[in-house]
Amino acid sequence: MTGLLAALVVMYGLFSWKLPSFHSIRTLETLARQSVTTILVALGLTFVIVAGGIDLSVGSVAAFSGVIVAICLMHGWPAFLAALAGIGIGAVAGLINGVLITKLRVVPFIVTLGALSAFRGAAKGCANEQSVYAPDSKLNNLMRALGPTERWQVFPSGVWITIFCAAVMGLVLRFTRFGRHVIAVGSNESAARLCGVPIDRVKMAVYALSGLFSGLCGLMFFSRLTIGDPTGLVGLELDGIAAAVIGGASLSGGQGTILGSILGALIMATLKMGFTEMDLKNWIQEIVTGGIIIFAVALDRIRRARSS
Repeated sequence: MTGLLAALVVMYGLFSWKLPSFHSIRTLETLARQSVTTILVALGLTFVIVAGGIDLSVGSVAAFSGVIVAICLMHGWPAFLAALAGIGIGAVAGLINGVLITKLRVVPFIVTLGALSAFRGAAKGCANEQSVYAPDSKLNNLMRALGPTERWQVFPSGVWITIFCAAVMGLVLRFTRFGRHVIAVGSNESAARLCGVPIDRVKMAVYALSGLFSGLCGLMFFSRLTIGDPTGLVGLELDGIAAAVIGGASLSGGQGTILGSILGALIMATLKMGFTEMDLKNWIQEIVTGGIIIFAVALDRIRRARSS
């Protein structure tokens, strides 16, 4: 964990040295706002990966949730109920994944790969294959850049919500019975079953949790754009998985922390923001992102080989 924090500080320092404008309070606020979507899906993905699973549908579920929020607002729903609807549809989508995986005994990769396409199609269908423009509401303020009179807040409310969720999930994974069950299932499913751990319920719970945070991510994405975009957040699942693995989660299960996943997400967000400030072309950024994912998986394999 210390190495990740040092890498983040060094990376930020290098970009600040190369780009003097990078070192400012406004940059930190922008960095926090841009990393929210990755951090939120990484929270759910950490539980899924620690339990020995994978979820490739988080980007599609998040886009679907954002569309649902916009449609609810367009039909006159109160902002709070629209937000609950978006988050709820995400949790239901995740639960569907969990039920298919546990009851049909289909491997998570196949189920969530199919769900990636299915929920993206559902988002486009609900939106009539176009962006959904919703009326102004309080939800627009969740991810809005702070004005001069609001700097005392440090970050927008959406960032503070993300920090709160991360703290709660970190405590859940480390100190609760459910967290211990998640680690046990990912470490050795057969041994966990013999010890009385309800395997299927734990798996359904972690996928529902992943869907819930994908729904919250969709809400924050809607707040940032103020529209429901059914084509948005493509590739978010790769960013979330990479953040978790960079942060120490093992793709073989049984290992991972929320703090590590957050640091992984911040490292990726800092890289992307720094490259953007340097006017590097988008295709270069995509190559670097792909390289980071390959490096993260290779690092995970090396860690597993050394531990065994």
